[in-house]
Amino acid sequence: MQRRNFSRALLASGGLAAAGTLGWGTAQAQIAGLKEGTDYLRLARPAPVDSAAGQVEVVEFFAYTCIHCYNFEPHITEWLKKKPAHVTLRRTPVAFSDAFLPLQRLYYALEAMGQVDALHDKVFKAIHIDKQRITTPDAITNWIEKQGVDRAKFTEFYNSFAVAGKARRATQLQEAYQVEGTPALGVAGRFYIPGQGARTLAVANALIAEVRKG
Repeated sequence: MQRRNFSRALLASGGLAAAGTLGWGTAQAQIAGLKEGTDYLRLARPAPVDSAAGQVEVVEFFAYTCIHCYNFEPHITEWLKKKPAHVTLRRTPVAFSDAFLPLQRLYYALEAMGQVDALHDKVFKAIHIDKQRITTPDAITNWIEKQGVDRAKFTEFYNSFAVAGKARRATQLQEAYQVEGTPALGVAGRFYIPGQGARTLAVANALIAEVRKG
């Protein structure tokens, strides 16, 4: 899903020779094959990071209504199983307009309730496989209740100041990374990677290795 057309040829082919490789052992060798401005962008101003010292933060920008994000989930799920301990993932739902806000809040309500592992993929499938229109607060709450989650408890989290604050910070982070479309990744507050399927993660691996070099 693109907010605007990419004006910098970010989705052009080229770059890594082993584009589909997600193995961590090859990341150092691949860095020489990256092309700045095509494979990734270097941020002019660093974006904020939440990770602890010694950790490399990767931000996944996504939208539940984005079919490309749905297709990207299996790739990032496999990547998560293999990532080193020094890499942390921060999922960040985007809001390119007010229409995105209900689903943005949904993610943070699930996070607050400890339900992301159980329901994150189910939200994607409900929208893209079952074709359910869960894009308004009422529709979202009705769907959540059908998943066995307490309606009143979910509503309390969904409408909380904490969830609203996280949603605002997500949009601020999205702007700091200058996100143009989803899925996309941010690395260490320094690099922005447009979605290129499994190849996105190969680029991320190489940039993570670059960050670790200092």
